[in-house]
Amino acid sequence: MGIYVLKEAISRARLQEIAKERFGDLVKGVVDTEQRILAVGAELHVDAAVELQEKENSKSEQLWGINLYPAETGEAFIEFDSMINLKPALGNRTREVDDAVTRERIKVIVRDLVKDSGL
Repeated sequence: MGIYVLKEAISRARLQEIAKERFGDLVKGVVDTEQRILAVGAELHVDAAVELQEKENSKSEQLWGINLYPAETGEAFIEFDSMINLKPALGNRTREVDDAVTRERIKVIVRDLVKDSGL
């Protein structure tokens, strides 16, 4: 069990293996929208965010928490729900990702890093 920082694409099957390591059907992930990387496999979104900040020099305002469901497709594959998404200073006052442009940017990054994601 560990946190994996994805800079290259992985298969949906590999994502399912990561899910089984911790939660079974879901993978917590944190996307850096500036560097276009994704950290997956943490127990908490904040752990993945810290990993990206410490090892990849990510900035907190560029980090967004998501949940991925490898067995699902389309909109059911991704959920934009995390405590790290609470960023009132940036206008995001919920656990969701309120800005449609940011949500789409996250989807594109996930689509690029998880083959056959169905997004």
